[in-house]
Amino acid sequence: MTEAILDDLDAGRRRAAVPDPSALGGWRADPEVKAAILACFRDRATSTWDVDGALRFRDRVGLPTKRVLDGPEADAALAAGRPWRIVPGGTSLRAGVYLGAGVVVMPPSFVNVGAWIGEDTMVDSHVLVGSCAQIGARVHLSAGVTIGGVLEPAGARPVIVEDGAFVGAGCSLLEGVLVGAGAVLGAGVILTGTSRLYDLVRGRVLQGSPDAPLVVPPGAVVVPGTRALAGAFAQEHGLSASVALLVKDRDTGTDARVALEDALR
Repeated sequence: MTEAILDDLDAGRRRAAVPDPSALGGWRADPEVKAAILACFRDRATSTWDVDGALRFRDRVGLPTKRVLDGPEADAALAAGRPWRIVPGGTSLRAGVYLGAGVVVMPPSFVNVGAWIGEDTMVDSHVLVGSCAQIGARVHLSAGVTIGGVLEPAGARPVIVEDGAFVGAGCSLLEGVLVGAGAVLGAGVILTGTSRLYDLVRGRVLQGSPDAPLVVPPGAVVVPGTRALAGAFAQEHGLSASVALLVKDRDTGTDARVALEDALR
């Protein structure tokens, strides 16, 4: 059962979370998928894999490296005229990772079990895509981005980045935060499931909770900012806390700044 679920994840026939308009935030986690992955971690037996005779890995026997050279998933990408590019230089992908046609992964990067990466997405250097994370189509994960993973609790929503989003260098997305389609996160934005997002356009504060993680609205442009801290001690020392600011909605000017040359894809 566990092996079959991992094969389905690898081939894209199943996902750790799926779009569901009736679910909170529009996505529903699949607890059975997470249970299967956890079963792999519980098996403490290890095995060794050689990759093209040049690299050697040793890990849990149920979590081998992903085969990226053959199989129906790779055949479909080739048939679509947009094969994957896994650029040499230290990248590792575990089995149970789905890659859509045209995905590019720059080195060094790590993509953990259960992750889904949609077609024509760019995963730049030093990127971590955590367990069960759901990355949409035509997304750009810039250098140094961290996408947190989630396996427990089984019903918890993983980090989700929807189609067409741009995640700037050094961003961290954790604890089930959801980035809506077409949103743009400036370099260095850090968002957790319980973060506050200050919407300067509409004059509101968006905040997540452990049960309902933060949702960044589709098309939002978010940058790092600061908020002065209250209290005599904080004022005496000029202290402030880092926050995320929604400064505008995406427009044609934003599109031009985050456009990715087709040649790079």
